Order: sequence, then structure tokens, then C-alpha cells
Amino acid sequence: MLTSDERGIKPLLGWANDGLDAAGFSAADTIVGRGAAWLYVLLGASAVHADVLGAEARDIMEPAGIEVTCDEEVPFVINRAGTGRCPMDLAVEGVTSADEALEAIRRKVAELAAGAAS
Repeated sequence: MLTSDERGIKPLLGWANDGLDAAGFSAADTIVGRGAAWLYVLLGASAVHADVLGAEARDIMEPAGIEVTCDEEVPFVINRAGTGRCPMDLAVEGVTSADEALEAIRRKVAELAAGAAS
């Protein structure tokens, strides 16, 4: 069993960067948007349950064979400030593969970290 108290996409990204193979694993998450969905595909999860699920996340995970359930489905995930769409979801807009998504997410995380440092 893997758990994390880290916020957002950080735990998934860390496991992806470490090369974790989660084939056969089921996951439970608070919020799953498009960015997280691509990481679950990359990690090889078999099932994902989200408290809140962005509709586009379902469209990414189900074709990859991931069973998807949720408590609430929303059109898209909003950012923490509540002012717009999730930056990770925006980072993977137009992406067509899990590997491409990983690179886009890494770039966005680095960009956000650089902005926070300045």
C-alpha cells in the first residue's frame, strides 16, 4: 500500500519519476483531473476511485483499461485559488500519450517552482 499526504499531483509524479509499476493496483484519490489521469495510465493502475473526477480524466483512463468510479463528476478540475482550470490539466491539453503527458507535467511543475522561487 502506498499513501501520501502531499497535495496535488506531486505523489503521482514522484512515483512516475521513480519508475513505479503499479500494474494491478487500485487507487483512491481526492481529485483526479486530466494530468493525474495520464499519470495513472503511465503507472499502470487497474482501477481509480476519485472523490471528484474531471470528465476528461474518465476519457483518458477508460480507453487504457482503467476502471473509473467517483463520488462526483465535474466538467473540469479548477485550480486551488478557484479562479480557473487546474494548471496540470492545462499542461496536458492536446497530449495524446502518457509519456508526452509526463514531460508536459514535469515542465509545468518546474515552471511553477521557478515562479514560486522568484
